[in-house]
Amino acid sequence: MARTTATTPQHVGPQARTTAGRVPGAGRAPHRPVRAALAGMVLVSLALVSACSSPPAPEAPDPVTVTPTIDDNRGNPPEPVVPVVWPLTGVPVEAVPERPAVSVKIENTSSVRPQSGLDQADVVWETIVEFEVSRFVAVFHSQVPEEVGPIRSVRPMDPAITAPMRGLIAFSGGQPGILAMVDASASQPISQDAGAGGMYRIRTRSAPHNVYGSVQAFIDEADENHRASPAQQFAFAQRADLATAPAGGTPAGSLAFRLSGQSSPSWAWDPTGGVWLRSEGSTPATAPSGAQLTSVNVVAVTANHPATGFGAQGGAAVPTYELVGEGPATVATGGHVVEGTWRKGAEDAPMELVDAGGQPILLAPGNTWVEMIPAGKGSLTVG
Repeated sequence: MARTTATTPQHVGPQARTTAGRVPGAGRAPHRPVRAALAGMVLVSLALVSACSSPPAPEAPDPVTVTPTIDDNRGNPPEPVVPVVWPLTGVPVEAVPERPAVSVKIENTSSVRPQSGLDQADVVWETIVEFEVSRFVAVFHSQVPEEVGPIRSVRPMDPAITAPMRGLIAFSGGQPGILAMVDASASQPISQDAGAGGMYRIRTRSAPHNVYGSVQAFIDEADENHRASPAQQFAFAQRADLATAPAGGTPAGSLAFRLSGQSSPSWAWDPTGGVWLRSEGSTPATAPSGAQLTSVNVVAVTANHPATGFGAQGGAAVPTYELVGEGPATVATGGHVVEGTWRKGAEDAPMELVDAGGQPILLAPGNTWVEMIPAGKGSLTVG
């Protein structure tokens, strides 16, 4: 018969009880991989919380275009100030009066000196006519003398001298062929023989050396085509020291001309007055007042001087100057001289004075005497 064995409970100590009464795995730290996974889950959760709680990124503002402000009232730059000057002298003046240049034929024989009005002329041209005597073309514009003379007849070279100014030319008369040349030019003739007003004879001189006239009376004779002021003829510096000759020329104290066997004018530099003093040979040339004639500029022009088909008393040939073209020129200003070239493109074109480089020769403001040297026959000696 089977036997049943009874089990008797044994004494269990405290350690044993604790072990015996614990659920397997309870009360121990989790396994390491589990811990890492749990840590990762925590970090992800924190990151999600942080992302959800961060403020949104600011939006970029729309671009703003700033248009510059333009001042429409700025205006143009000021025009350079060009001084107003007398066209034939370059001397400053507030305003040029509207009146023509008046050219007057004036005799220059020894018996008629001193002549009237030469000291008030803007420009004086000295030419050689028949019998090798000189005769003047005195041009008045900035000054209007009460009396000029003695007035003589016109010559073939006169239209080319006066035409560029498109004014008046006053003379006592002339040969028909020469008168026709003047009529065809740009100048208006004022002829005593034709009955023009403003001329008269004085009692202190004998004919034909006694015809004198009034420049204002000649101006009053101007027609509507010859009332305007002349254009500038020569180029002028604004100041005497800026003129071409003193700025870069050769010092000179005297100018001795031989225009013909009968005419040897000379000029001496006066540093005190700042002018050239004129003499006829060795005799000072004077005005009726006794004052010596002076000029700020002396221009020597050398040009061909052929005979024309016009005759004078005793069959003498009447010469002229060939003034359309070019030739040598000497300009004396401020006690200095400069060599250059004169140019004239047409009878009614102004004469240009240019230096060796082709630049305009600038004269000093003031009056000018032009000495016309016959090419091959006359001369100039600078001292």
